[in-house]
Amino acid sequence: MKSGIKIIHWIIFVWICIAILQFNLIIEYYSLIAAWFGLLFSDSSSAFSFLTFSLIDSMLSVVIFLIIILIIILYRNRIRLLKTKLNFSFAVLTLLLFVFLFAPIITNENSGFSKNLSVTKLLPPFTSVSEIVLNTNMPHKLLTEESFRIKLDRTIKPPFNDNIILADSVNISDSVIYYQGNQVNTIGKNLADETGIQIRKKFYLLGTDEYGRDVFARLIYGSRVSITVGLSAVVLSFIIGIILGFIAGYRGGFIDIILNRFTEMFLAFPVIYLIVLILALFGSSIFSVIIVLGISGWMNLFKIVKTEVLSIKQKDFFASAELIGLKNSLLLKKEIFPVIVYPVIINLIFLFSNIILAEAALSYLGLGTGSSYPSWGSMINSGQEYITKAWWLIVFPGAALILTLFTFNSAGKNLGKLLNPGIVK
Repeated sequence: MKSGIKIIHWIIFVWICIAILQFNLIIEYYSLIAAWFGLLFSDSSSAFSFLTFSLIDSMLSVVIFLIIILIIILYRNRIRLLKTKLNFSFAVLTLLLFVFLFAPIITNENSGFSKNLSVTKLLPPFTSVSEIVLNTNMPHKLLTEESFRIKLDRTIKPPFNDNIILADSVNISDSVIYYQGNQVNTIGKNLADETGIQIRKKFYLLGTDEYGRDVFARLIYGSRVSITVGLSAVVLSFIIGIILGFIAGYRGGFIDIILNRFTEMFLAFPVIYLIVLILALFGSSIFSVIIVLGISGWMNLFKIVKTEVLSIKQKDFFASAELIGLKNSLLLKKEIFPVIVYPVIINLIFLFSNIILAEAALSYLGLGTGSSYPSWGSMINSGQEYITKAWWLIVFPGAALILTLFTFNSAGKNLGKLLNPGIVK
């Protein structure tokens, strides 16, 4: 019996850590789900009006968080990868997968929340400030629209909240006195009693940026942007590369010549002009970045698929499949794809890391996903102005980017050995 820590052990350990550290938040999410369904039965139009991306994302994350551990435990003997010995690259990949799926559970801070810059601007890591929360009195009827809105804002933090005040320190006597830089402000006792007030500490694990935004939250959601762009662009490259490669290798002749010249044109054409053209047409957005990176990364996959198809065409089993009248789609699915799946998977993993680097580079240059989403590249770009007094603005996103690239390149080799030891030495 083989000993050592397996991937399944690491997954369960990370799941338990998140469940323990964020237990109260998870319970709040389930309470929010119950409140939404209660509102749905009492006032369906109001319930659907609250159904934003943030709410759907949070609801799905907390449901999948419970389901995924059950699936892993039930099917642990059927999934070969789970029994693989854990190494550094697979450990980091597991963490990235958890961040991608469960970002709202790992941190419920809004990555764009900015307020009281005199207090929150450029705070170093492991810093805390005082947070004053007003209007803490919950209405008695829990299924009303207003009560659900209050519960929603408490659980899923909005980008701005008038009921939150951030201060350097707070003193409570006959009234609430709080300090913001050189200013001293007061909340009268009558107002505090009328609206309800809560005072707590707000902790910034990785500090804040120049706008007082939580660097840890931006790092977590920035990883989501990178992985989403990477996966989408890889899928687009995969579809283009495998279809054109199959056509060129299977048909041959004039079609092969045309597709080869088309591929060489893409290889010779400067990618920067293609980027400028598409961004000029569609603007800086996730969609345009996916299109740019997807249609500029399929050429190597095309060559791999074409070479493999040309080789397979010479085999006896392929000739037999043609003689019995299999359609092209079935030939691709039944005869070609099982043979080329290993080199294609490895190529896609390396392509994925290249796309993440390209997305970060575009965001650094201001040509990425725009200002609506946090991105590692844009975080590095904005942090370079404060490198002498706020080193964390560059170090943390830069380290995340380097670690991710190293992990995927290492995982590509390890996965190749796992899938087929004869391919990757």
